[in-house]
Amino acid sequence: MPPELTYVSVLPGTTTTLLNWTLSPSSGIAAYIVYFYEIRLGNPGFFAIDTIWDPSATSYSDTRTQYKSFQYRIAAFRSPKCASELSNILSTIFAEASSDSCKKKINISWNKYIPPSPQIVTKYTILISVNGSAFSEIGSVSPDTTSFMVSDFTIDAGYCFRVVANLNGGTNSSSGSSCLTAKMQTPPDWINADYATMAEKGGIFLSFSVDPDSEIDLFSLERREGYSGSFSQIAQIPGPDSEKVIYTDNTVKQDAVYFYRLSAVNSCNIRVISSNIASNIDIKAQAIGNDIILLWNRYREWNGSVASYRIFMDMGNGFAEKDMTAPSDTTYSIFIPDVMYKLVQGKVCFYISASEGGNPYGITGESVSDTACLSIGEKVTVPNIFTPDGDGKNDYFKPV
Repeated sequence: MPPELTYVSVLPGTTTTLLNWTLSPSSGIAAYIVYFYEIRLGNPGFFAIDTIWDPSATSYSDTRTQYKSFQYRIAAFRSPKCASELSNILSTIFAEASSDSCKKKINISWNKYIPPSPQIVTKYTILISVNGSAFSEIGSVSPDTTSFMVSDFTIDAGYCFRVVANLNGGTNSSSGSSCLTAKMQTPPDWINADYATMAEKGGIFLSFSVDPDSEIDLFSLERREGYSGSFSQIAQIPGPDSEKVIYTDNTVKQDAVYFYRLSAVNSCNIRVISSNIASNIDIKAQAIGNDIILLWNRYREWNGSVASYRIFMDMGNGFAEKDMTAPSDTTYSIFIPDVMYKLVQGKVCFYISASEGGNPYGITGESVSDTACLSIGEKVTVPNIFTPDGDGKNDYFKPV
């Protein structure tokens, strides 16, 4: 009668497969023959690879290199020429690890430990070693699962994986190690939206700073109009030789507020990291009574914060700084009589400049709004009646 093959496993840190079996219940056994599944001369089947001339032998080590799942069977041999039927089949676990450089993931796949007897697989445990460290468990899956995903990796680090079938008898069967070096086009760790500022001819000028260690050379610029809705791509920009990405959006509407972000696009056309938001400042000026009221939207969203808003005014001789307001301010008023008689041509113009403070990358952003102008004329009021009766009320006719 044949022995029962009870266990096959690749020994940790080696390519050697260990086989264990029970002794044949038949008498007069002289040896055990190890069979291996392969194709010889075009014929697939189990072929004898070794004979152990020891009737008490219950184990065997096969030192051939694992390049797939190996299948084994054992037969008992009684002299002179009597071999038993072949035992049950057991197969090694062969694990393969592959990296997805586009999604920055590692996939480990393996074959099932076959067959599900004499011991049943209760789960598969996945072990990991990084840069030669000791193996440790990274996860486990059900007996019906034959793959596992590592959702992140360190670029250029060395990873090795083993898959262990946990058996209900308290033992386990391990695969050999599958190793790789994690390679990927190095993405930027950060992209800083420096500013969105109004250009001289009405467009919006954008500047972004990119992590100098990045290997990515393609970027996607996205825009959203207004404070709600989704972003849509308006340009793909090849990476520059410097650490700056510069772009002018000439498709903007007057008096509209736009939000921008820049994303790094890897070689698989996947956006891997995005910048903070940059928005333009829209300013409005209106005369209410004896005051000029300036209104603007706050700048969003530096990686630092708005340090201040500065107000610039042009009364006909060029812009000069008028005042500075707190970061929380979005309105400002000017008393018309304070400026009316200083105007060169009866018109006054304004713009706002926002400056950034506390940027984590040492970058100081500055955003300039569009220009808002008002015509300020002197108002002369002429009375339509007067009473020259000496009572001190409306005695004189004059402009006021």
